[in-house]
Amino acid sequence: MALGEHCSIIQIVGYQNSGKTTLVEKLIAKAKQEGLRVASIKHHGHGGVPDNICSSKSKDSKRHYKAGAIVSSVEGDGVLQLSAKVDNWSLEKILKLYEFFSPQVIFIEGYKQKHYPKVVLIRSLNDLSLLHSLTNIKCVISHIKLDKKVLKKHRVFQLDEEKFYIDFLIEEVVKKSGPKLI
Repeated sequence: MALGEHCSIIQIVGYQNSGKTTLVEKLIAKAKQEGLRVASIKHHGHGGVPDNICSSKSKDSKRHYKAGAIVSSVEGDGVLQLSAKVDNWSLEKILKLYEFFSPQVIFIEGYKQKHYPKVVLIRSLNDLSLLHSLTNIKCVISHIKLDKKVLKKHRVFQLDEEKFYIDFLIEEVVKKSGPKLI
């Protein structure tokens, strides 16, 4: 099965410390509970090579796998910790590699400028600029109170509305990925 046929891809984007990894963990766990084969890709957006996979500093990059992903990776500066070294790991190359695992859903943390359906996390008013520079926004999850009428163009959830946005996003991936496996 080629990715895109029966595989949902959703990006989780936002600035540092906006809750991306925590949200991906929750989505992975819920999708797994729904019987889906889940994969994840994390972009090491701070520059440089990700911490060594054996390092105690790499805890964040292991969280997706521990949440239930059948395959999880972190990419930065040409190093894909799955582990393989290639001069330039593009998201497209990583997705091609993931076809081998036949996932039904892939959650991508980062890669803001790619055009996959995305969830944008907002921590402060300064982060609202993301809504003007990004494409294919499925919903916004905000740490601050936002006027939903002003943001008519986007589905907006407050951070404390976790059940609603988790259910909304899982419903989206189940529609695309087909019936439950259980």
